Amino acid sequence: MIRSRFPVDDAVLSALHARAFGVPIVVKGWAAQLEKHALTWLGAFDDDVLVGFVQVAWDGGDHAFILDTAVDPAARHRGIGAALVRAATAEARSAGCDWLHVDYEPHLDRFYRERCGFRPTRAGLISLG
Repeated sequence: MIRSRFPVDDAVLSALHARAFGVPIVVKGWAAQLEKHALTWLGAFDDDVLVGFVQVAWDGGDHAFILDTAVDPAARHRGIGAALVRAATAEARSAGCDWLHVDYEPHLDRFYRERCGFRPTRAGLISLG
């Protein structure tokens, strides 16, 4: 089941991200960040267990951005990620956004293009760190 703007437990969401990206758990202040900056966020739940997540940030106008897409490795290849991105797309559209952007690494090209309908565009990136 996908839930929009669900109450976020920082430890639970941080643990999901750590499993999804294969990194150590560092508890981040997700709830405050999402409330302040996100157009919406969505969680995929198996019973009451968070198994997937996506955030939609926006510029306050025409452009929205997919961020932080994560699916628990134990729940992958069941369509959860694509369902989250489709739901995020619908929410951005209903909020009046005209464009939905996503940046991704090359190994995710098939997922975002074929499963989610994004078309490739040129983009740039600069490290600020």
